[in-house]
Amino acid sequence: MRLAVLGAGAVGSRAARQLASTPGVRALTVADPDARLVASVCASLGPMATPSTSPEVDLAGHDVAVLAGPGKHHRAQAERALDAGVSVVSCTNELAPARQLLALDDEARVRGKTVAVGAGFAPGLSDLLAAHAGRLLDEVHEVHVARYGTGGPACARAHHASLRGLALDWRDGAWISRQGGSGRELAWFPDPVAGQDCYRASLPDALLFGPAFPGLQRATSRVAATRRDRLTAPLPMLRQPHPEGLVGAVRVEVRGRRGQSFETVVYGAVDRPGLAAGAVAAVVAVAAGTGLARPGAAGLAVLLPDPLPLLHELANRGIRCATFAGSA
Repeated sequence: MRLAVLGAGAVGSRAARQLASTPGVRALTVADPDARLVASVCASLGPMATPSTSPEVDLAGHDVAVLAGPGKHHRAQAERALDAGVSVVSCTNELAPARQLLALDDEARVRGKTVAVGAGFAPGLSDLLAAHAGRLLDEVHEVHVARYGTGGPACARAHHASLRGLALDWRDGAWISRQGGSGRELAWFPDPVAGQDCYRASLPDALLFGPAFPGLQRATSRVAATRRDRLTAPLPMLRQPHPEGLVGAVRVEVRGRRGQSFETVVYGAVDRPGLAAGAVAAVVAVAAGTGLARPGAAGLAVLLPDPLPLLHELANRGIRCATFAGSA
């Protein structure tokens, strides 16, 4: 396979390194406007990697393009990739770019290509965990996702902006918009993150995993935030984001019926979000390039019929998940 990674930041550089060590990947193009950054990343990958600083890198001859730069560019990049006959894996965690990419569903199906939307930590790993939990139940009634931490400067800016936008919840067959930063809820993540106050935010999670569960009654997504995060959300960021991001966590709670009883399945993971997102993007790119993902534009829970092989592959790459084994 020949792949392209557009964006060499915290997530893109990790995705490129994961792909460079993947059997079957013969060549890798890494593109970013920052010439020093892309040269540094390619130097660490060896002769298989080709650097590019072009804003419209030539995608002809590639199998998959991983979009790891700012989400505002993903729609245009995805259109160019589809025109070149290339599948797309987007790492966006923003609502507006996710909606724009989902609108490419018909075009992707006609071309027989995959546009995987939200292939990061959350959404991304959270979608795979939700899909796996759903396979344990006969009917899925509710899915609730919460996340903690950011993967790098772009992710931190998206987190900041999400708290001032409108959150999207699915309730009883209809989308409901609510103000970001509202609806405080205590969510328990795996140690060492433990309990964190989480709030509604402008996130694409429910939009992406919802179609995977017919009969879904409720779907929500929340992000951990401090009082300062909420108070400063309407303002520009007051300090420079961390270049790599620190520890992060994701929590997925799926409720439904198994047999005659109603059950709750809770999965979680703790890792550096940039590292985990890069690993998820890499394994999804390989799945798209080898035909394991369905054609069309959708979230991972929809495109990947069986999430378990990808979760096993992520575990082999050091991204391990946990099961809540207590009592509800």
